[in-house]
Amino acid sequence: MKLTCTQSDLNSNLSLVSRAVPSRPTHPVLANVLLIADVENQCLELTGFDLSLGIRSNFPAVVETGGSFTLPAKLFNDIVSRLPDGNITIDDDEGEAIATLTSTSGRYEVRGMGGEEYPELPKVEDGEVIHLPSEALINGLKGTLFATSPDETKQVLTGVHLKVQKDGLEFAATDGHRLAIVKTESVAPEGELEVEEIEEFEVTIPAKALREVERMIGMDQSSEAVALRFDEGQVIFELGEQCLTSRKLEGQYPAYGQLLPDKFTNQINVDRKEFLGAVERIAVLADQKNNILKCSIDSVNQEIYLSVDAQDVGSGRESMAAQISADEPNEIAFNVKYLIEGLKAIPSASEISIQLNTATSPVVLNPLGGVKMTYLIMPVQLRN
Repeated sequence: MKLTCTQSDLNSNLSLVSRAVPSRPTHPVLANVLLIADVENQCLELTGFDLSLGIRSNFPAVVETGGSFTLPAKLFNDIVSRLPDGNITIDDDEGEAIATLTSTSGRYEVRGMGGEEYPELPKVEDGEVIHLPSEALINGLKGTLFATSPDETKQVLTGVHLKVQKDGLEFAATDGHRLAIVKTESVAPEGELEVEEIEEFEVTIPAKALREVERMIGMDQSSEAVALRFDEGQVIFELGEQCLTSRKLEGQYPAYGQLLPDKFTNQINVDRKEFLGAVERIAVLADQKNNILKCSIDSVNQEIYLSVDAQDVGSGRESMAAQISADEPNEIAFNVKYLIEGLKAIPSASEISIQLNTATSPVVLNPLGGVKMTYLIMPVQLRN
């Protein structure tokens, strides 16, 4: 195998696929990245795979001799990221498990393993395929990924539940304490797929995989649609020359629609940035005690007051104007971390509505305009 490519191309693509390389591989070759030099198409293909998540990317290269080889992901990444701009030549001597990297600044030899030992990424031969607008996908992921559970014992909650419907996409994530839902309108880019042809389905995809999909879309300069292929066990996202494959999460996702109250007796409209700023300032004190923030509602003066009383540390109070149509409750408390994360996830709106019934029932935040997002958060019960 012998090829020449640019340092910038190699560095950006290697950084992407290395994110699928496991930190504790079950087999030595999985600690490596697979390189395949393609003479016919004059490109280099890179693959990282942890047997659950796989990322493949290819980019143009001048290939003299085709072939495959694997190199230790971390070492390869560390070397390439530090090399100067310009061309890099990669050459592995036949019969030797060593690759030579030559750049404008020097020459490195790295011991690797043959490409034949590397496992193949799963394929979806007969499954469904659908094209998702990249902007809709990004909006859905930004508005839900933060609410997934980090607890591996609650497997199905560690992912985002995606519903593909005739009129659009619905993303949902919950960790048991809060729930985020984003709805986007169109499913297929204009002219690519008739709405009637879309077969409705739902799938739960690991958050780890979706964060990489988000990164892939961010790297891609075009507004190309993302192809989603799926079958019983796998989902595959394809964008340009990049491909990500992931196992689906098994198990029944909670019927989250039932958590949303049918109606609300109280509503508060408030400037999102101003509210977030006040919450972030007062959170400094909340962090010192128990992350609890009290919110007092004054419908007479159309103001809300945020307060924290951190015993043995100090206290803080913020006030701001709001449009309030509420009789009660007069006071409600939140986990400040959950509140901040929800407010940050709805940046498209300048104003939000906060809807509630009682001090102990679910509170729902919605942006007034922009992305259709619903953020449900459970209040903290105050002890008198």
